[in-house]
Formats: sequence, C-alpha cells, structure tokens
Amino acid sequence: MALTRIGVVGYGSRIHGMICGPFRQIDPDLRVVAVVDPDESGARDRLAECDRDDVVFYESVESMMRAADLDAVAVGTRCNLHAAIAGELAAFDVPLCLEKPVAVTMEQAVELECAFERARCPVVVSFPLRVSPLCDLARQYIEAGAVGEPLHVNAVNYVPYGTVYWEQAYRDYDVTGGLFLQKATHDFDYLMYLMGQSVTRIAATATRGRIFGGDRPAGLRCSQCDDTATCPESPENRRRNSSGGSAADHPCLFSLDCGSGERLNEDCSSALLEFADGSHGVYSQVFYARRDAGARGATVSGYDGTVGFDWYTNELKRVRHHHPFSATERAGGDMSHFGGDIALADDFLGVVHGSRSSRTPIETGLQSVYACLAARQSAGGGGFVEVRQVGADG
Repeated sequence: MALTRIGVVGYGSRIHGMICGPFRQIDPDLRVVAVVDPDESGARDRLAECDRDDVVFYESVESMMRAADLDAVAVGTRCNLHAAIAGELAAFDVPLCLEKPVAVTMEQAVELECAFERARCPVVVSFPLRVSPLCDLARQYIEAGAVGEPLHVNAVNYVPYGTVYWEQAYRDYDVTGGLFLQKATHDFDYLMYLMGQSVTRIAATATRGRIFGGDRPAGLRCSQCDDTATCPESPENRRRNSSGGSAADHPCLFSLDCGSGERLNEDCSSALLEFADGSHGVYSQVFYARRDAGARGATVSGYDGTVGFDWYTNELKRVRHHHPFSATERAGGDMSHFGGDIALADDFLGVVHGSRSSRTPIETGLQSVYACLAARQSAGGGGFVEVRQVGADG
C-alpha cells in the first residue's frame, strides 16, 4: 500500500498527538513528509522516528504546496493563525484537517468564508465532540423521534482542568480570542448538530476576576512565591489535594499576566441560545471545577421524551414521557476526547482516500465561530446578538 503523505503547518503538541495516535491507528502508513514551522528544532524533536529522515521543512505554505507531493495537510498552529493559513490552503484543493477555532475575529471568519466559497478543498474541522459515539447516538435517537420535536437543550461544561487557561499560553487573549472561542466552539457545534439547526440569536454573560487573575506581579512563578504553603494552586498543595493541574513549577494564576477586563479569561460564563425554529437552550461553562465535579454533556427534550448524556460518566439516558420506560446506555471509556478523536481521524483519512465525506466541513467551523463571536459580543455589551449565518450576504 502506498504511503499517505501529509504536510503539517504548525507542528505543535495537539497535531503531533493526533498524527502519532488516532491518525496512525487508522493508517499506519501515514508519513509526515513536509512541515512549515518557525520552531524547526522543536518540531523535529516532536516528530516520530519514522518521519525524521525524510521530512522536509519549508519557509512558507506556498513553497510547501508547490514543492511537496502531498495527499493531505493538517494545520496545528496557534489559534489566531488558523484562518489565514486555511484561507491560503483553500486554493490548492488538497484535503485539510483544521484545528478549531477556525478564526478568532469576525474579520478573519468572513475572509475565510470568502476563501472557501469556490474552493474544492475538502476540510475536516477538529470537532471531536460532534463525532463522538455518545453525541452521535443521541442525534440518532433525536432523529428517530425519541423526544418528538426538540424544543429545549440544556448543556454544561464543568472543566476539571481549567487552570490551564490562566497558567499556560491559553491566557493570551490575542491568540485565543477568549474562552467562548477556545472552549464553547466545540459545544456550540455539537448543540447545533443535536438540534439539527443553527443558532440565530445569543445572549451571554461572563463572570471574571472573582477567582483567577489579579494583581500579583507579572512574571511570578510558584518557585518565587512566599505563599506556596497556603495557596491551593501551588504544586505541593495540588499534589496533596489531588486537585489536578500541573504539579511542577508554573506561572501564577493570580498575576497581572492573566490580563484584565474583557481580556481576562472568565471564571465561568453562560449563553442563552435561540435556534432557527424558535426552540432554545442554555449553555454554561465553568473553569474552576475540580475532580469529580467534572461534567460535560447535554439534555435535549421535547413533548415525547428526553435524551441526555454526559461524557465524563460515558452514559446516555433516554426517558419516554408517555410510556413507563427509561433506559441508560454506556459507552466505552478511556478514549481521547471521549472517542471523538479516533472518529475524527477516521473521517479525515476517509476524505483523503476518497471513501467518505467530511462530517465537520468548513461550514461547521465557521457557524460555530459566528455563534462564539456573538456570545463574546453579548457578554461584553449585554442583550441578544444576532448570529451571522454562513452564506449570508454582507
């Protein structure tokens, strides 16, 4: 069997994990043969042994696409670069795996949509939750009439590893665009999938600075702090309390480096979603949860029934409202992104080899970004905000 030749723009840890894990589980003959990354030494260190001898590093996307004979491209750069790079790749008609969010500003999103209007480049956006077994099963039940007409959805994301958003590069607002774009982009996407329609209006709110962020000196790390004995976020207390997060020396979560005002990641936020047919839902994300408080999933209801699931418990529950039956189904555990990463890899390589179409095309990435941008705008200014629709003029 011929090798699958893949090029990578931005060979970071996430795309490296996908290539060496799910991608090669599906296609052991996949090889990284071309890379564009300003940190060549770091990228080389991450490359698998089977890729190191033959890989070629290029100065630009265009030079890679002109010189390398590629079957596919994966983009794993920082978030603020996704849109520009994907827009450039749209012209080459080579299958593309694109990390989320596909854009972090309205200008980026609109330009990206324009770039793909006439492109033949097939895209698989990295939305593993939508294609995970539990979410897919829930959608199957809803399509089969398990709830009747879906009228309401309630979704939660209690993140037990949320400290990363104040102690790692995720706290850089210019890169991430904030936590609606960084986190809720997954959830808004799968909620639109479950409800079978797009979000048209959003009202959102965010609570900032009550827990994380603060006025500790810029550049402060735990190893330089006098309060490690009492601070719950010190490495020793995290180890002692099994509260999660890095147990190594790390930047302070309460320093000026975390940002201020709307550029400070929120401790928690919520959004009221209105869908195209007038049905609605509520989504909340909480970033200070720990340990067994972790929860992520949704409950969809209609007159005939309720279907709900939680990825952390790996359970789906179905209740028939007008019959004396309820059921619980359990999915296999211990899978990356709740089984979504392997499904995403299967989709992408199926697209590459011409055996299937993408379940997460560029339109899904754009529609999620438009919803996230509306939520961010509403949280900053109040009131409902209309969500731009993919394909709309202006």
